Amino acid sequence: MTAVPDKQFHKAVEAIDAGDIMALQSLLQEYPTLITKRLETAESEGYFKDPYLIWYVADNPIRHEKLPANIVDVTEVLIEALQQQQDANYAFILNYTLGLVATGRIPKECGLQIPLMEILIAKGASVNGSVLGPIGQRNLDAAKFLLSKGAGYNLATAIALQQTADANRLLATATPSELFVALTVAAFFGDAPAIDLLLRNGAQANGSGSLSDFGGFHSHASPLHQAVFSGSLEAVKLLVDAGADLNARDMAYDGTPLNWAEYMPTEGKDAAAVARYKAIEKYLSAVQR
Repeated sequence: MTAVPDKQFHKAVEAIDAGDIMALQSLLQEYPTLITKRLETAESEGYFKDPYLIWYVADNPIRHEKLPANIVDVTEVLIEALQQQQDANYAFILNYTLGLVATGRIPKECGLQIPLMEILIAKGASVNGSVLGPIGQRNLDAAKFLLSKGAGYNLATAIALQQTADANRLLATATPSELFVALTVAAFFGDAPAIDLLLRNGAQANGSGSLSDFGGFHSHASPLHQAVFSGSLEAVKLLVDAGADLNARDMAYDGTPLNWAEYMPTEGKDAAAVARYKAIEKYLSAVQR
């Protein structure tokens, strides 16, 4: 079968972005394997390296800051084309698309995240993956939707959704790794009561967990880094009092918690947020002396 030129792939992406179903169907009819082609991209593309065509329905990574109003219909056309090819990677392609949609900002802001997730799940996408991915992007409605469809529920999820009764129940059987991931989640949200609860029940401020334990959450930095990011001085103090390593460096930027506090005001935050980060910076500078 003739290979699909990259030019046609890009035309199909343009049709997706425009919500032009007729143009998309015409391309898929002329080049049936377009739907199973992977566009070769640079090594630096990270989680969107060598994408399939359907992955573009999420605008994640962000390219246009918007989605066409008929993106659900566009997605259904793409899924039907994928089904016709009977590709062995069908499940992987759909599952990954669901992850991109669930963690994306643009689908949420366009009010299309849940409808897109609905069609993907209806067509076979699995909800068995962790809901910590959307939680890590503050897409809590997406996380709740996945849970309603049968996604796994654990201590970290209960902490993120502020389900205290569930958290107390799950604490009884939590492993050290589960406690640490839950602590990282609590710190990310600056949830001081949850941090206190976890520390009192055995969570270690400098604990560890494997990447699989984190399930797509922010495993590159310590709970103290995440508490700084949240802007909660109370959360930061709880972790420092529990012995959190002040000199720990994150794996993405090689920065300490103090470095994060110094950097955050440069992110274009409002005056109140800047004041919170300055207070954290002052506190961390003092305790490091």
